[in-house]
Amino acid sequence: MQLTNTLLGFVMPYLQFILVSLPWMNKQGGVAYYNPTARGGSMLINAGDGYGEPMNVIISGLSSPAVLTYKGAINYARAAGFSEECFGLHLGGYMSADLGDGNGWVNQTIELRQDYGNAGGGTCFESLVGGNHFRIYRQNGTAADSGALFLAVSREEPVSDHHAIVPNGYNIGRDQLVSAAVGKKKFHGVKYTTTAQNVTGLLAAGVDGINHGIAQDGIVTLLTVTID
Repeated sequence: MQLTNTLLGFVMPYLQFILVSLPWMNKQGGVAYYNPTARGGSMLINAGDGYGEPMNVIISGLSSPAVLTYKGAINYARAAGFSEECFGLHLGGYMSADLGDGNGWVNQTIELRQDYGNAGGGTCFESLVGGNHFRIYRQNGTAADSGALFLAVSREEPVSDHHAIVPNGYNIGRDQLVSAAVGKKKFHGVKYTTTAQNVTGLLAAGVDGINHGIAQDGIVTLLTVTID
Protein backbone atom coordinates (compact mmCIF):
# COMPACT_ATOMS: atom_id res chain seq x y z
CA MET A 1 0.00 0.00 0.00
CA GLN A 2 2.81 2.38 0.86
CA LEU A 3 4.47 1.63 -2.49
CA THR A 4 1.18 2.26 -4.32
CA ASN A 5 0.69 5.61 -2.61
CA THR A 6 4.27 6.59 -3.40
CA LEU A 7 3.82 5.75 -7.08
CA LEU A 8 0.53 7.66 -7.24
CA GLY A 9 2.15 10.68 -5.63
CA PHE A 10 4.83 10.60 -8.31
CA VAL A 11 2.56 9.99 -11.29
CA MET A 12 -0.43 12.25 -10.56
CA PRO A 13 1.26 15.64 -11.19
CA TYR A 14 2.47 14.40 -14.59
CA LEU A 15 -0.90 12.85 -15.40
CA GLN A 16 -2.61 16.16 -14.63
CA PHE A 17 -0.23 17.95 -16.99
CA ILE A 18 -0.88 15.42 -19.74
CA LEU A 19 -4.66 15.68 -19.38
CA VAL A 20 -4.56 19.47 -19.55
CA SER A 21 -2.24 19.39 -22.57
CA LEU A 22 -4.29 16.96 -24.63
CA PRO A 23 -7.07 18.26 -26.89
CA TRP A 24 -10.68 17.66 -25.93
CA MET A 25 -11.97 14.99 -28.31
CA ASN A 26 -15.24 13.25 -29.02
CA LYS A 27 -15.66 9.56 -29.75
CA GLN A 28 -15.23 10.13 -33.48
CA GLY A 29 -11.87 11.86 -32.98
CA GLY A 30 -13.04 15.41 -33.63
CA VAL A 31 -11.22 18.06 -31.62
CA ALA A 32 -12.96 20.69 -29.49
CA TYR A 33 -9.76 22.71 -29.11
CA TYR A 34 -6.03 22.38 -28.50
CA ASN A 35 -4.46 23.91 -25.41
CA PRO A 36 -2.40 26.83 -26.77
CA THR A 37 0.08 26.77 -23.90
CA ALA A 38 1.02 23.14 -24.65
CA ARG A 39 2.29 24.27 -28.05
CA GLY A 40 4.12 27.46 -27.17
CA GLY A 41 1.10 29.75 -27.32
CA SER A 42 -0.75 31.67 -24.62
CA MET A 43 -4.25 32.00 -23.20
CA LEU A 44 -3.66 35.75 -22.89
CA ILE A 45 -3.99 38.09 -25.84
CA ASN A 46 -1.36 40.79 -26.22
CA ALA A 47 -2.73 44.01 -24.72
CA GLY A 48 0.62 45.82 -24.90
CA ASP A 49 3.24 46.85 -22.32
CA GLY A 50 3.77 43.22 -21.34
CA TYR A 51 0.18 42.64 -20.20
CA GLY A 52 -2.58 40.44 -21.58
CA GLU A 53 -6.31 39.81 -21.44
CA PRO A 54 -7.74 36.32 -20.94
CA MET A 55 -9.39 34.27 -23.64
CA ASN A 56 -12.10 33.05 -21.32
CA VAL A 57 -14.63 31.53 -23.73
CA ILE A 58 -14.04 28.94 -26.46
CA ILE A 59 -16.56 28.02 -29.14
CA SER A 60 -15.79 24.35 -29.64
CA GLY A 61 -14.41 22.98 -32.88
CA LEU A 62 -17.09 20.29 -32.48
CA SER A 63 -19.78 22.91 -33.10
CA SER A 64 -21.68 22.97 -36.39
CA PRO A 65 -19.12 23.96 -39.05
CA ALA A 66 -21.15 26.94 -40.26
CA VAL A 67 -20.88 28.55 -36.82
CA LEU A 68 -17.08 28.57 -37.04
CA THR A 69 -16.90 30.62 -40.24
CA TYR A 70 -16.47 34.41 -40.26
CA LYS A 71 -20.06 35.16 -41.28
CA GLY A 72 -21.43 32.29 -39.23
CA ALA A 73 -19.75 33.55 -36.06
CA ILE A 74 -21.23 37.00 -36.58
CA ASN A 75 -24.74 35.63 -37.09
CA TYR A 76 -24.39 33.46 -33.98
CA ALA A 77 -23.16 36.46 -31.99
CA ARG A 78 -26.22 38.41 -33.09
CA ALA A 79 -28.43 35.61 -31.79
CA ALA A 80 -26.76 36.18 -28.41
CA GLY A 81 -27.14 39.97 -28.50
CA PHE A 82 -23.83 41.09 -30.03
CA SER A 83 -23.02 42.64 -33.37
CA GLU A 84 -20.35 44.37 -35.42
CA GLU A 85 -18.90 47.65 -34.23
CA CYS A 86 -20.68 50.95 -34.77
CA PHE A 87 -20.91 51.58 -38.54
CA GLY A 88 -18.29 48.86 -38.95
CA LEU A 89 -15.59 51.19 -37.62
CA HIS A 90 -12.97 49.92 -35.20
CA LEU A 91 -11.57 52.55 -32.87
CA GLY A 92 -8.42 51.71 -30.97
CA GLY A 93 -5.71 49.15 -31.55
CA TYR A 94 -5.92 45.55 -32.57
CA MET A 95 -4.81 42.86 -30.14
CA SER A 96 -3.08 39.67 -31.22
CA ALA A 97 -3.08 36.11 -29.86
CA ASP A 98 -0.88 33.03 -30.28
CA LEU A 99 -3.10 29.94 -30.16
CA GLY A 100 -0.21 27.51 -30.41
CA ASP A 101 -1.33 26.43 -33.87
CA GLY A 102 1.81 27.46 -35.74
CA ASN A 103 0.47 30.79 -36.97
CA GLY A 104 2.26 32.78 -34.26
CA TRP A 105 0.78 36.06 -33.04
CA VAL A 106 -2.24 36.95 -35.19
CA ASN A 107 -4.54 39.96 -34.85
CA GLN A 108 -8.16 39.48 -33.83
CA THR A 109 -10.49 38.23 -36.55
CA ILE A 110 -13.19 40.66 -35.46
CA GLU A 111 -14.43 42.53 -32.40
CA LEU A 112 -18.11 42.33 -31.49
CA ARG A 113 -20.05 44.45 -29.05
CA GLN A 114 -23.27 44.17 -27.09
CA ASP A 115 -26.06 45.54 -29.26
CA TYR A 116 -28.74 46.20 -26.62
CA GLY A 117 -31.41 44.47 -28.70
CA ASN A 118 -30.69 46.36 -31.91
CA ALA A 119 -28.37 44.47 -34.26
CA GLY A 120 -28.43 47.39 -36.69
CA GLY A 121 -27.16 50.18 -34.46
CA GLY A 122 -27.10 49.09 -30.85
CA THR A 123 -23.33 48.79 -30.78
CA CYS A 124 -23.10 52.56 -31.24
CA PHE A 125 -24.94 52.85 -27.94
CA GLU A 126 -22.52 50.37 -26.36
CA SER A 127 -19.59 52.47 -27.56
CA LEU A 128 -21.06 55.42 -25.67
CA VAL A 129 -22.33 53.86 -22.44
CA GLY A 130 -20.16 50.76 -22.21
CA GLY A 131 -21.16 47.13 -21.99
CA ASN A 132 -19.96 43.70 -22.96
CA HIS A 133 -17.64 42.97 -25.89
CA PHE A 134 -15.28 40.30 -27.17
CA ARG A 135 -12.52 39.64 -29.68
CA ILE A 136 -12.45 36.44 -31.75
CA TYR A 137 -9.39 34.36 -32.67
CA ARG A 138 -9.52 31.22 -34.83
CA GLN A 139 -7.31 28.21 -34.09
CA ASN A 140 -6.60 26.97 -37.60
CA GLY A 141 -2.84 26.64 -38.09
CA THR A 142 -1.31 23.41 -39.35
CA ALA A 143 0.14 22.57 -35.90
CA ALA A 144 -3.27 22.61 -34.15
CA ASP A 145 -6.17 22.95 -36.58
CA SER A 146 -9.20 22.53 -34.33
CA GLY A 147 -11.24 25.26 -36.00
CA ALA A 148 -12.25 26.44 -32.52
CA LEU A 149 -12.92 30.12 -31.86
CA PHE A 150 -11.18 31.61 -28.82
CA LEU A 151 -12.94 34.65 -27.35
CA ALA A 152 -11.44 37.32 -25.12
CA VAL A 153 -14.53 38.64 -23.33
CA SER A 154 -14.82 41.57 -20.93
CA ARG A 155 -17.24 44.23 -19.81
CA GLU A 156 -16.05 47.80 -20.33
CA GLU A 157 -16.74 51.29 -19.04
CA PRO A 158 -18.30 54.12 -21.12
CA VAL A 159 -16.23 56.03 -23.65
CA SER A 160 -15.96 58.84 -21.08
CA ASP A 161 -13.84 56.40 -19.02
CA HIS A 162 -11.83 55.39 -22.12
CA HIS A 163 -13.50 51.96 -22.31
CA ALA A 164 -11.46 50.68 -19.36
CA ILE A 165 -12.51 47.27 -18.03
CA VAL A 166 -15.01 47.45 -15.16
CA PRO A 167 -14.02 45.90 -11.80
CA ASN A 168 -14.15 42.10 -12.14
CA GLY A 169 -14.91 42.78 -15.79
CA TYR A 170 -13.31 39.64 -17.26
CA ASN A 171 -15.40 37.26 -15.15
CA ILE A 172 -18.52 39.41 -15.54
CA GLY A 173 -18.13 39.66 -19.30
CA ARG A 174 -17.66 35.91 -19.69
CA ASP A 175 -20.63 35.05 -17.51
CA GLN A 176 -22.92 37.53 -19.25
CA LEU A 177 -21.97 36.23 -22.69
CA VAL A 178 -22.50 32.62 -21.65
CA SER A 179 -25.85 33.45 -20.05
CA ALA A 180 -26.97 35.17 -23.25
CA ALA A 181 -25.81 32.29 -25.47
CA VAL A 182 -26.85 29.05 -23.77
CA GLY A 183 -30.09 27.32 -24.68
CA LYS A 184 -32.03 27.87 -27.87
CA LYS A 185 -31.55 31.11 -29.83
CA LYS A 186 -32.13 32.23 -33.39
CA PHE A 187 -31.21 35.04 -35.75
CA HIS A 188 -31.90 35.63 -39.44
CA GLY A 189 -33.68 32.30 -39.76
CA VAL A 190 -30.89 30.23 -38.19
CA LYS A 191 -31.71 28.35 -34.98
CA TYR A 192 -28.98 27.46 -32.49
CA THR A 193 -28.72 25.22 -29.46
CA THR A 194 -25.78 26.00 -27.16
CA THR A 195 -24.42 24.03 -24.23
CA ALA A 196 -21.71 25.22 -21.85
CA GLN A 197 -19.04 23.56 -19.74
CA ASN A 198 -16.51 25.26 -17.48
CA VAL A 199 -12.88 24.23 -17.94
CA THR A 200 -10.04 24.79 -15.48
CA GLY A 201 -6.32 24.36 -16.03
CA LEU A 202 -6.02 26.46 -19.17
CA LEU A 203 -5.77 29.83 -17.41
CA ALA A 204 -3.99 30.57 -14.16
CA ALA A 205 -6.33 32.39 -11.80
CA GLY A 206 -5.27 35.72 -10.39
CA VAL A 207 -3.90 39.04 -11.55
CA ASP A 208 -0.39 38.13 -12.72
CA GLY A 209 0.16 39.57 -16.20
CA ILE A 210 -3.46 40.67 -16.56
CA ASN A 211 -4.23 44.03 -18.15
CA HIS A 212 -5.58 46.78 -15.86
CA GLY A 213 -4.59 44.72 -12.80
CA ILE A 214 -8.00 43.05 -12.68
CA ALA A 215 -8.02 39.52 -11.28
CA GLN A 216 -9.86 36.71 -13.04
CA ASP A 217 -10.89 33.31 -11.70
CA GLY A 218 -9.13 31.10 -14.25
CA ILE A 219 -12.33 29.58 -15.62
CA VAL A 220 -12.73 29.16 -19.37
CA THR A 221 -16.22 28.30 -20.60
CA LEU A 222 -16.45 25.91 -23.54
CA LEU A 223 -19.52 26.47 -25.73
CA THR A 224 -20.72 23.80 -28.14
CA VAL A 225 -23.11 25.26 -30.70
CA THR A 226 -25.38 23.17 -32.89
CA ILE A 227 -27.47 24.53 -35.73
CA ASP A 228 -30.91 22.96 -35.46
